[in-house]
Amino acid sequence: MQDTEIARRGLVLLGCGKMGSAMLEGWLARGLPATSVTVLDPEPSDWVRSQNVRIDGEMPADPAIALLAVKPQMMRDALPTLATLGGGSTLFVSVAAGIPLSTYTDLLGSKTPVVRAMPNTPAAIGRGISALIGNAAATETHLEQTEMLLSAVGETVRLDSEDQMDAVTATSGSGPAYVFHMIEALAAAAEAEGLSRDLALTLARATVAGAGALAQETGTHPSELRENVTSPNGTTAAGLSVLMDADTGLAPLMRATVAAAADRSRELGRDD
Repeated sequence: MQDTEIARRGLVLLGCGKMGSAMLEGWLARGLPATSVTVLDPEPSDWVRSQNVRIDGEMPADPAIALLAVKPQMMRDALPTLATLGGGSTLFVSVAAGIPLSTYTDLLGSKTPVVRAMPNTPAAIGRGISALIGNAAATETHLEQTEMLLSAVGETVRLDSEDQMDAVTATSGSGPAYVFHMIEALAAAAEAEGLSRDLALTLARATVAGAGALAQETGTHPSELRENVTSPNGTTAAGLSVLMDADTGLAPLMRATVAAAADRSRELGRDD
């Protein structure tokens, strides 16, 4: 990570579970000195302890960035730890689902630059995607700094408005779980057709991973990729006739799935 300001002033990581650890691993791999990182977590993993970062020690007086990676339900209790940094030059970046920018403004002050981001679990292998939006105090430089941080674990996109975050949460944030369940379902279907459990899972896992990589790396529209593999009156067409049924197929099921997740994201924001 070629950012001397972060290395000089330091970075505070509030919460270092799976997502926080994935980001920390990416930053360290990019060249951020471990001595520039302060981790605030009551139960850091053995891996975190082995990275030579400062753990629950004295925070830098004016860190460049404070990244908030605690669980959403813990944020109001944990955030006061960093309250003294509000209203200054520290950029706050939150990856907590469902918590609106207004909450951070209320707790840290209206002059505090805050960027809200939604990464997803493939960040653990550097294949995540993070959507981000800043508050009124966040400048273009702040957004670029956030993109640099999050690019250590995958792609980034900017949102036009915070209202889009619930749909992002329901799509890319929760989406990996949908795909994992599809692997489960595909493997179970293959097993029902006579394959062993291990072979069915191997085929399902590799098929979903390979198809996703093909779509990602070629940039070809998925409808074109689908058509390329579908011969008229062939086996794929027979399967797609079920999967693409307008009433009972995958499309209406996915609409209901994403809508349910987006509704829950909105509820979490209201509860906060």
